[in-house]
Amino acid sequence: MIYLDHNATTPVHPEVLEAMAPYFSERFGNSSSAHRFGREPKEKMEEARESVAALLGCGAGEVVFTSGGTESDNAAIKGAAFASGESSRHIVTSTAEHPAVLHTCRYLEERFGCRVTCLPVDEHGRVDPAAVREAVTDETTLVTLMMANNETGTLNDLAEIGRITRGKGVLFHSDAVQAVGKVPIAVNDLGVDMVSMSSHKIYGPKGIGALYVRKGVSVDPFMHGGGHEGGRRAGTENVPGVVGLGKAARIALSGIDKRAARLTELRDYLWQRVVETIPEVRLNGHPTGRLPNTANISFPRIEGESAMMMLDNKGVALSTGSACSSEDLEPSHVLTAMGVSNLDARGALRFSLGRDSRREEVDAVMAVLPGIISRLREMSPL
Repeated sequence: MIYLDHNATTPVHPEVLEAMAPYFSERFGNSSSAHRFGREPKEKMEEARESVAALLGCGAGEVVFTSGGTESDNAAIKGAAFASGESSRHIVTSTAEHPAVLHTCRYLEERFGCRVTCLPVDEHGRVDPAAVREAVTDETTLVTLMMANNETGTLNDLAEIGRITRGKGVLFHSDAVQAVGKVPIAVNDLGVDMVSMSSHKIYGPKGIGALYVRKGVSVDPFMHGGGHEGGRRAGTENVPGVVGLGKAARIALSGIDKRAARLTELRDYLWQRVVETIPEVRLNGHPTGRLPNTANISFPRIEGESAMMMLDNKGVALSTGSACSSEDLEPSHVLTAMGVSNLDARGALRFSLGRDSRREEVDAVMAVLPGIISRLREMSPL
């Protein structure tokens, strides 16, 4: 099998698995226990917190462990809304956000009367910072915009948006689940107040993630109970997961620039091969300002799901978009928000490379992809 769906999830790195193993067995203690069975897991958790902080460029005390990116998004958005009071619940987001953000905003709107402004994106999937400036009012609680789109890889100009939100005294949250570990991040340079990340996107285990909350930012706790995570997220800590996330963060930070350069070259090689061998194709997303590993390509007059299944039968795994909406038969909301026609959106495939992806794998994919696209177009009533 050739795996080109790393934006959906990544395999657990062998060193991560090795680091986690003892905390399932002989070092099984509850990290909240005061005796020695709890002290070592607690120390390892704090070591992992330092590693995540180094990856994000923040202080260790600003890292809150969660169950993953979706919880981090919910905790940030709901926490900011509920902490703001009844009079200032206005949230600014965009039409191309992940469902974990869009559905949370919709829930707050429908159940609690929050006002939500969904900004449009341009043809590349970017939010115009000037539109953010225009949308923020005296009642705005939060701006929540993703750093990198999970389907197209397009990067937003967070630094410019951060300057706007800081100037207006408004909280700024970013879903950076797809960006963390793929491009360097320094939260202070970006001007963000909260950042969501997930372990399983960076070769760590599933079921664990983190939320950066800038020191001094007050959000209502999403989970209540025993006061874990400094009172910010109650619940017995997932020690093996936290240890795994910490190890994955250290691996991700090591050689990040070199890895990004290699993946950018491989991504562009894939696009070049597609253009050379298949007529009528379209690159979705910014041509250069996107993640180094991601290429979302439309093949008009086919159904992307059919191509995906035929590729799967040839031993190639990729997707038509977000894994979180893989059962949705409607065209991608991200692509339609960018103005991509239904015809092009339905024929889109997402190629997302990983740290071990090689040119030989791209060549193997391109040995079968042109024939599959040609056959589907011949069969298509479109």
